[in-house]
Amino acid sequence: MLTPPDGLPAETVAAVLAREWGLYAAQVSYRPVGWGSHHWEITEAAGDRWFVTADELENKRVWLHESLDAAFGRLTAALAAATDLRAGGCSFVVAPVPTQAGEPLARAGDRFGLAVYPFVDGRSFPWGKFSGDDHRRAITDLVIAVHTAPQDLGCRAMTDDFTIPHRDELEAVMAGIAIPDSGPYARRTAALVTASARPVRALLDRYDRLAGLSRPEASPAVLTHGEPHPANTMLTDAGWLLIDWDTALVAPPERDLWALDPGDGSVLARYAEATGVTPVASALDLYRIRWDLTDLAIDVSRFRRPHSGTEEDHTSWELLRGLVERISS
Repeated sequence: MLTPPDGLPAETVAAVLAREWGLYAAQVSYRPVGWGSHHWEITEAAGDRWFVTADELENKRVWLHESLDAAFGRLTAALAAATDLRAGGCSFVVAPVPTQAGEPLARAGDRFGLAVYPFVDGRSFPWGKFSGDDHRRAITDLVIAVHTAPQDLGCRAMTDDFTIPHRDELEAVMAGIAIPDSGPYARRTAALVTASARPVRALLDRYDRLAGLSRPEASPAVLTHGEPHPANTMLTDAGWLLIDWDTALVAPPERDLWALDPGDGSVLARYAEATGVTPVASALDLYRIRWDLTDLAIDVSRFRRPHSGTEEDHTSWELLRGLVERISS
């Protein structure tokens, strides 16, 4: 994210680090990187560096009136799976550093979950295309390693129930229920989604049909990362890494595979050869569609809540508008 979150000043970040991890920050520097979470680089007096991530728990809800405690529990379960993978020998997993109580993250007030990571020196990648075939193959192999890890390493992760987060808010806007005048993009969001309600509804209906098919037909459930795209990878002197495990779930493997295959079936064939599991086309379609519907619903939820027109708001609006135009066409 490009700007620090309202309600979580650097002083609070430092206080939570001291209380929960016993880390005493000499310097707290906000880092405008990534999307969805907020990040800081922390330097202790002795020179040790850490990477800190804060997630707004409202964004981790799956429906409007779900408690923030439930959202925190969901995030805890996902990150706990990452710590278990790392402890179980998956050295490519960049997992949180446990708190002094052994938890993968801590609460920062009511609204935020805070996690601490080792500071990793390496090459990062932008969202979008893989840097080359070698990059794609390497990440495919890491995903295979996750999917074939002993089941007990992922047992703390929740199981995918095929829910689209914030769908209730999207459905409300599509039904014409007035959106709160919560900021500069609220009415524009309502008008955009209402005008495109028919194609969005058609996509939701298609998703629901596929979800009904995929439950019995998809490959056996495994621990999945959820977002193994280039921006969630790093290349270091020690090799490739997978970062950002906040969406980890036990789910059909197609949840990870749909975005990895370049369209020629090469990744799917590599996966089948390595695992003996042939990916199911309907499940690949399901997760491809859910990605778009989730992005759409998350942005609708964002603009139903108070917002002031920050740079993130503008970027989210442009992404939302482009997404709706693509769905409508």
